[in-house]
Amino acid sequence: MRRILFAILLAMTTVITHAQGFDFNEVVCNPEATTFQLFAPATAKRVVVRIYNDGMGGKPIKTVKMKRTEQAEVWQAEIKGNFLGKFYTFDMGKGECPGVFAKAVGVNGQRGAIVNLVKTDPEDWCCDAHPVIKSPADLVVYEMHHRDFSIARKDAKYPGKFLALTEPWAIDHLKALGVNAIHILPSYDYGSVDETRLNTPQYNWGYDPVNYNVPEGGYSTNPYDPTCRIREFKQMVQALHKAGIAIILDVVYNHTYDIDHSNFQRTYPDYYYRKVDGKYSNGSGCGNETASDQPMMRKFMIESVKHWINEYHIDGFRFDLMGCHDIETMNEIRKAVDAIDPTIFIYGEGWSAGQCALPTEQLCVKANIAKMPRIAAFSDEIRDALRGPFDDDTKGGFLAGVPDCEESLKFGIAGAIAHPQVDMSKVNYSKTPWATEPTQMMSYVSCHDDMCLVDRLKSSIPGISDDELIRLDLLAQTAVFTSQGVPFMLSGEELLRSKKGVHNSFESPDSINQLDWKNQQRYPQVFKFYQDLIALRKHHPAFRLGDAHLVRKHLEFLDAPKGVVAFRLKDYAGRDDWRNIVVILNANREQVAVSLPKATYTIVCQNGAINEASTDKLSGHRALIAPQSAMILHD
Repeated sequence: MRRILFAILLAMTTVITHAQGFDFNEVVCNPEATTFQLFAPATAKRVVVRIYNDGMGGKPIKTVKMKRTEQAEVWQAEIKGNFLGKFYTFDMGKGECPGVFAKAVGVNGQRGAIVNLVKTDPEDWCCDAHPVIKSPADLVVYEMHHRDFSIARKDAKYPGKFLALTEPWAIDHLKALGVNAIHILPSYDYGSVDETRLNTPQYNWGYDPVNYNVPEGGYSTNPYDPTCRIREFKQMVQALHKAGIAIILDVVYNHTYDIDHSNFQRTYPDYYYRKVDGKYSNGSGCGNETASDQPMMRKFMIESVKHWINEYHIDGFRFDLMGCHDIETMNEIRKAVDAIDPTIFIYGEGWSAGQCALPTEQLCVKANIAKMPRIAAFSDEIRDALRGPFDDDTKGGFLAGVPDCEESLKFGIAGAIAHPQVDMSKVNYSKTPWATEPTQMMSYVSCHDDMCLVDRLKSSIPGISDDELIRLDLLAQTAVFTSQGVPFMLSGEELLRSKKGVHNSFESPDSINQLDWKNQQRYPQVFKFYQDLIALRKHHPAFRLGDAHLVRKHLEFLDAPKGVVAFRLKDYAGRDDWRNIVVILNANREQVAVSLPKATYTIVCQNGAINEASTDKLSGHRALIAPQSAMILHD
């Protein structure tokens, strides 16, 4: 019956099948012939594939009309001959493009490239393996833009390139700091950097996708060679994996660079985008919003994630504006990833940048995280409790002495789960807990798309001195790294990074975005504190329990004065070597006293320094905490 119905509908050229068997393997090449496939409307009048000698310029050496297959929306052409090393485009009358799932492209991504991906593997790539990370709670995530990190490094052989992360100076810095996961800002082929002008300084974060499944040519040493960017990306992954560092890819499936010139629109107009009342929905704030709920967009996202895992050995994914995507799609992605490797970590922004076409209850916003097991979201509660609201850079938070931020900070310290000592009526943004497990919450105080921590402190505390700036910087990160969520930091914070007050530096020059490596010598105490704080978290499982039941059992908040948050991790939490650990965060500009359970304590953190081997003792039930600093003790 289904076959009869299909035949009738095919004869009517009605589009309903959405080519469920289509796997986005658009080009299959062998020595005898190359087969091209495209998902396009069954009603299209003419679909062609063109073959070129080069990645740009020149006339096609062959143009072949594609035929519609038995799957109404799948078009196919087989071209006899060996076309390895050639380039191709699809065209259905909306403009030439490499299709939606090109795995290799020429310069600026205008044409797909026919390559043998096996030939792009570095030596011993078959032996490359994910670093062993037992729980997301064990991760220490370091967010990095390729150009920011290396462009101003004097000893970098490949500044601003993928290969910079294979160099000893880069690996040594990351290992010395102690991070074990690198979140790399968009590294796929994006539109705002002209790869033909790489000798001219150009900058963009890369949140303007063009070809989602190919590395960006601007970060390669030769964007004209389609295999170069692939090989160098793999070399980067391999070098970091050898150092025990995982790679998390920032993926931006929620929108495209534009609509009319996108590969989606040129191959299947309006299928991949949501509309409201005939107009394109703009939940991304970038002029368009993709339709993750459409069967083939969902399948595209799943296959894309699988491709990055299988071909490039990616260890995790950060979903940009995850709140634009529907819950079913994200759960299907989690399921597909689990079938490959359940340790691969997935998190995203639990919000959108505007109103989406779907109802909120269907979207991957923070409030719905409980419906997405083992998918995490950023906590703007702890971020803004510490430094102040996102929408006003001049307003401060806990760090600036603003009252009534303590409860929001406590919520973040607990990992955004339900905790009997957190009064949700006093928490900013969320009046009910949204995480079922603490590993569903990303704990952070700054990231790429906002003022970095130093600049925010300067903006919200006029006239702040360098000493006060450093004290509050270290206090903020102590809250982040002793929380039960997954800790996340922006690269360069360990160097007291400043972006000269720029809030949204997505296309600012290197002079704004580059890391100032001289700061490591100017402020050695800052790097040392970050280093020791990360080591403290790694050495003590009490800070990374990874289980909501254990957090509620072992995490106890202590009574504290205004401007102070104090908590105890009790009874050998997580089988820690230390019986009870007390953390006290004092944002006041004066010394404060905090009552403790009576015991003899060893002080391992005070006055902006950490020493796990400390012999400094405190006996009794009262601690004096220095202004704008943290104290950590154990018995």
